Amino acid sequence: MNIPADLKYTQDHEWIRVEGDIATVGVTDFAQGELGDVVFVEIETEGEELDKGETFGTVEAVKTVSDLFMPIGGEVAKVNEALLDEPELVNKDPYEKGWMIKIKIADAAELEGLISAEEYQKLLEA
Repeated sequence: MNIPADLKYTQDHEWIRVEGDIATVGVTDFAQGELGDVVFVEIETEGEELDKGETFGTVEAVKTVSDLFMPIGGEVAKVNEALLDEPELVNKDPYEKGWMIKIKIADAAELEGLISAEEYQKLLEA
C-alpha cells in the first residue's frame, strides 16, 4: 500500500499536500481500495467556504457511496474536473491525477490536527 511520506492524512482516509496557502486533497490508496471501482465523483462546492469536517462532495463506487469531508477549513478553490470524465483516476492514481479539490487554507493552525504518514500507517494496522 502506498502512503507517501510527504503528505498529511486524516482519520477519514484523506490525504493533503500543502503548497503555500493552498492544500490539495484526495482519498488515500487504502480508501480507494476499500471503496472498489469508483464510478462517479460529485463535488459541487467550488467557491464555497466550508469548515473542517463539513461534506465537500461524494464519491460513488460499485460497492458504496461515501461522503468526502473537509480535512481543514477554507474555500474550495478548485475541483479536479478530470474526475467528471474519468472517475477511475481515483483508483489508478489517488495521489496525483486522482486528487479531488484544492482548498485556500483559512487557518493554518488546523494543519496541526492532521497525522503523518507514519501515524496513518499505525492507524491502518490498529
